Amino acid sequence: MAGRYQTVLLFGAPGAGKGTQGAILGKIPGYFHMSTGDMFRSLDRESDLGKTFYDYSTRGELVPDEVTIELWHTYVNAQTTLGLFKPHSDLLILDGIPRTVAQTSLIEKYIDVHGIIHLSASNTEDMVARLRNRALQEKRVDDAKEDVIRNRLAIYHRETRPVLDHYDQSIVHEINAIGSLGAVLRNILEVVVPIQETCLSKTASV
Repeated sequence: MAGRYQTVLLFGAPGAGKGTQGAILGKIPGYFHMSTGDMFRSLDRESDLGKTFYDYSTRGELVPDEVTIELWHTYVNAQTTLGLFKPHSDLLILDGIPRTVAQTSLIEKYIDVHGIIHLSASNTEDMVARLRNRALQEKRVDDAKEDVIRNRLAIYHRETRPVLDHYDQSIVHEINAIGSLGAVLRNILEVVVPIQETCLSKTASV
């Protein structure tokens, strides 16, 4: 489909470091990092959409697919209008979407996925500790509760992990999330730099 955003997906369980790595990539010219976590947290809690989101998130559950994609599309359009995201020169780094197999179909008309970075970690307890520490540092007390954290991880393995199987496995790149920040970033760049260069050369030839 023409007009779709050239995209790389950042994928992995909660606590795998998607937000951290995505934020670093977003500071490099030619990459636009869009985190659905930041998008949702910017919502007005008193709006209808905000109330819907917080009702689900406080239970550690996923927001309905149609609501998520509608909000995402509105948010991306706003970033483009503001000149923050330049679709003709930026590679879109999506962090946190699609989260379900249903979302892959809903978002397909908007994005052309060239690669998937799967940040993987085998130790669940490491992820629980990471998520608890992060929530406490950010003063999100509800998100630091162990039952909420374990529910988020369970939902990921049940509903989000299968999203990887929806895509051609040749574009899925497994990267160990447990390691130094620089080492993980280096491994990610080895994947995304060639993708960015290919996308730019295609754009230049049009």
